[in-house]
Amino acid sequence: MDFDEIGEMALGSRLRALSDKVTENAEQIYGVYDIELKPKWFPVFYFLSNHDKGKSITSIADEIGHSHPSVIKIVREMSKKGLVLEQKDKSDGRINNILLTQKGKGISAKIQEQYIDVGSAMKNTLKLTTHNIWLAIQEFEYLLKERSLLTRVIEEKKIRESSTIEVLNYSPEHHTAFQELNEEWITKYFKLEDADRKALDNPKSYILDRGGKILVGVQGKTILGVCALLKMQNDKYDYELAKMAVSPKAQGKGIGYLLGKSIIETAKKLNASNIYLESNTILKPAISLYEKLGFKKIVGHYTPYERCNIQMELKLK
Repeated sequence: MDFDEIGEMALGSRLRALSDKVTENAEQIYGVYDIELKPKWFPVFYFLSNHDKGKSITSIADEIGHSHPSVIKIVREMSKKGLVLEQKDKSDGRINNILLTQKGKGISAKIQEQYIDVGSAMKNTLKLTTHNIWLAIQEFEYLLKERSLLTRVIEEKKIRESSTIEVLNYSPEHHTAFQELNEEWITKYFKLEDADRKALDNPKSYILDRGGKILVGVQGKTILGVCALLKMQNDKYDYELAKMAVSPKAQGKGIGYLLGKSIIETAKKLNASNIYLESNTILKPAISLYEKLGFKKIVGHYTPYERCNIQMELKLK
């Protein structure tokens, strides 16, 4: 397989291939030093070499980063070769500790010269490389611990999919989608209220003619989401982010975030100082989205909606 041709997405396969080469050499190296070990036993063997009183299977697995069943299998194989034994813990009889036998301890003493030579060979080889793979692996492991590869791939998927989405200004042809998408999510969790019907039945007179805006997320000819910016009729808040709805078929594509960012940019162009919104805490993904957009929880503003139990604000100035 030509890994260079495939590129970085074959990293896992390339690391496995490299591991196979190193493991093959390791088996031969044990033969040079007449050491009765298998490469796959080494993490368990090394750990037990530094714990004379032994350790439980669970402790070994946690320390070396292996699964519990994997350690059990290795211990069984080592036990058949007379390298380890099982012993009840003196302070807690429910725990069985694994420790090296006299034969295992003998190998531990004998292998020290091999450690010196292998360590030197590895260090000298790494000095010949432009990029130190050991340091690179440490850095890569840190980054994956911070955010897993799965998370990073999903993020890239959202970016790719959202790049084909257009955010358009509302036109009369979007009315049906604006109405249906909002009614769909509202009736899924709550009930339609009078304020909903006014906005959804007459978006032109209730939103647009009063100085508001409606944005529509479109992919090809399919409307995936909608969001409105209502001009508020008071001195405290300039606009309200409202009537955001995303098609269930488009969940996970980042439509809500894209619409939210676009609504905020629209508000800025309208010289708004702040944006207000109302929601309900059972809508956890929505609340997380608003927080990601920069909204902060507030209290005390009048709301015509029964379902509202959280109010938020985004200050633009």
